[in-house]
Amino acid sequence: MLFYPLWKRAAIYAILLLALLVAIGNFIPDKKIEAMPKAATALFHKVVLGLDLEGGIHILLEIEQQEIWKERLEDSVLALRAIIRENKVKLLKPPKITRMKNGGQAGSEQVIAITAKIGEGEKLRKVITPLVQSLGLILKKKSQENSQESLGDAFHITLADNARDELLSSALQHTIEILRRRIDESGTREPLIQRQGRARILVEIPGVKDPEQVKSLLGKTAKLTFHLLNERATEESARGARAVPADSIRLPSYQLAKDGKPTAYYVLHRRTYVSGEHLLDAQTVFEDNRPIVSFRFNATGARRFGKVTKEHVGDILAVVLDNAVISAPRIQSAILGGSGVITGGFSVDEANELALLLRAGALPAPLKVIEERTVGPGLGRDSVEAGKRAAIIALILVLSFMILRYKLFGCFAATALIANLILILASLSIIGATLTLPGIAGIVLTTGMAVDANVLIFERIREESKVEGALISNIEAGYKRAIATILDSNITTLIAAVILFAFGSGPIRGFAVTLSLGIATSMFTAIMLTRMLIGWWLRTSSSRKLPV
Repeated sequence: MLFYPLWKRAAIYAILLLALLVAIGNFIPDKKIEAMPKAATALFHKVVLGLDLEGGIHILLEIEQQEIWKERLEDSVLALRAIIRENKVKLLKPPKITRMKNGGQAGSEQVIAITAKIGEGEKLRKVITPLVQSLGLILKKKSQENSQESLGDAFHITLADNARDELLSSALQHTIEILRRRIDESGTREPLIQRQGRARILVEIPGVKDPEQVKSLLGKTAKLTFHLLNERATEESARGARAVPADSIRLPSYQLAKDGKPTAYYVLHRRTYVSGEHLLDAQTVFEDNRPIVSFRFNATGARRFGKVTKEHVGDILAVVLDNAVISAPRIQSAILGGSGVITGGFSVDEANELALLLRAGALPAPLKVIEERTVGPGLGRDSVEAGKRAAIIALILVLSFMILRYKLFGCFAATALIANLILILASLSIIGATLTLPGIAGIVLTTGMAVDANVLIFERIREESKVEGALISNIEAGYKRAIATILDSNITTLIAAVILFAFGSGPIRGFAVTLSLGIATSMFTAIMLTRMLIGWWLRTSSSRKLPV
C-alpha cells in the first residue's frame, strides 16, 4: 500500500511537470509567448485577472421599457386592423399608438386608440375583445366629454401589468445573452453581466483598453430588417414633400455627411419582409478590395428572402439597421440561396463590428448608460502586491511550522504544499478562470488548509508508533486510519464551496472556484505526493527511526 508501482510514480511526475509548464506561462511576457512556435505556446495559458486586479470598465445599463411596450402594441395594431377589416367594422379613426395622461403625468402611458363610427361601438367591442384578452391587453372605453370625437365610440387598449412584467423579464434575459455573445466575440473573457433591479443590467469587463469602443458595441441595438422602397414617395420627399403615406416610414441614410447629417432620406413600405432574427452567420469579406458584410439566412429566412426577391424583381430592397438605411440595391434577379451581401462604404473596422453585431443578434430594446466607471490598473497592482505579500507570509509561516514540528516528514509536507500552489495556478490557467481579490483570499486560505491532511496523517502515525510494531506497518496504519477523517473534512468544505458557487455571483464565485480547486489539489498532494516521498525515504534510508 505504501509503495507505488513505477507507472503510478511516473503519472504523478508527469502531472507535476505539466502543471509546472502551464504555471510558468503566467510569468512569461506576452510578446515572448507570441514569438514561440504554436506547439509550444499551446501549453502556456494565463490566469485572467478580474476588474479589481487588472482594471477595466464598469457600466450600469437600463433597458428602454417604453420601446418594449411600443413594439408589442405595434404588433397588436396589425392584428387589430386585420380582424376589424375581416368583420367590416366602420371606424372614424383607425387603430394607432398614442400617449395618454396617466395619474396627471403627460405621456406616461402608451395606448392603442380606436374610434368607431356611431352605432359601431358595441360591434367593435365584441369583435376585438377576444383578441385583446389573448394578447394580454386591457380594453377601456374612452370618455367623450369635451372631445371632438363625439361622432363615435372611442376605446383605449393598453398592456396589462402581468404582460408588462413578462415582457420586461424576457427582454432582460435576452439582452443579457446578447451582450455576453457580443463581449465574448470581441475577445474579452469572463465578463460579469447580471440583472440589477427591475430594468437594469450591470456589466463589468476587466482589462478593457478602449472603453468607448465597448460602450458603442453594447449600446447598438443592431436590429436588421429588409423593406421595399416606396420609390414614388422617396422622389417626392427628395423634392421637399413632407407627407408620408400611412403604410410607409421615412428613414435616414446610414452614411452621414461632413456636417453630421444623413446624406439622404428614404421612404420605405412599413412591412418587414425579412429580419435579422433569421440570420445564421455574418462575416466580413472583400469585394473589389472593399470590405462588405456577407450574411446567410436559416431555412425560414432563406424562404422569405427568396420569395420577396422573386416577386419584386426590378424593385429596390432596402437594408435597414437601427432605423437607418445601410444600402438600397435594386433586385436584379431572384436570390434563392439564402445568402447575400451588405455594402455601405464601410471601413474594415466598421464591417467587422457590423458582422459581429449581426452574429450576436439584435437587442430587444435600446439601452442607455446610467452609470459608468473606468477602474485604473493602479489599484489592481496594489491589490496584487498585497495578495502576494499575504500569500508569501502565509506560505513561510506554514512551511516553518511543518518543518519544525515534523522534521523530515515536515519537509515532505512543505514540498507537497509548494506543488499544491503550482497545481492551483495551473488549474486556474487551464480553465481560464478570472482571479479576483476574493480568489486570492481563497488561495491564501487553501495554503493553510492544504497541510491539514498531512497533520492528521503525521499525528496518526505518531499514535501508531507508540504501539510496538514495524515502522512500515505504523506508517501504513497512520495513512489508513486518517483517510476517513481527511475525506470528511474536505468533502464538507467542498460542499460549502459548491453552494457558494451555485448561489453566489461575481467575486463570491471566484472565491468558491479557487477554494474548490485548492481542496482537490491538496488531496492529491497531501495523500499521493507525500506518500510517494515517504515511500522513497523508506527505500533509500537505512534509519528505522520515525522522523516525526
